[in-house]
Amino acid sequence: MNLERAVGAVLRAGVTISIVCMVLGLITTLATGEGEAARLLLHAGIIILLATPVARVVVSIAQYVMFRDWAFAVLTTIVLVELAASAIAALFFNRRL
Repeated sequence: MNLERAVGAVLRAGVTISIVCMVLGLITTLATGEGEAARLLLHAGIIILLATPVARVVVSIAQYVMFRDWAFAVLTTIVLVELAASAIAALFFNRRL
């Protein structure tokens, strides 16, 4: 599988799963009111949507390593480290989470 197809598959899967979770959460909220299941589905949809670009970077690293394209593998790993650092900084500096 080439890089574009692998990345496309990851992005489609992430967005699709996220949409399904959010629609189910919305339907559950409208049907039963504010419930824990609805809240869980809505939060899962948002988290999956936020994790989709990270999964794309991980798939890209794996593909570059498979192709033995070390320069792009290192550069993409740096992008992943920056994404992780920004997430950690957001959690550290925003105590409300």
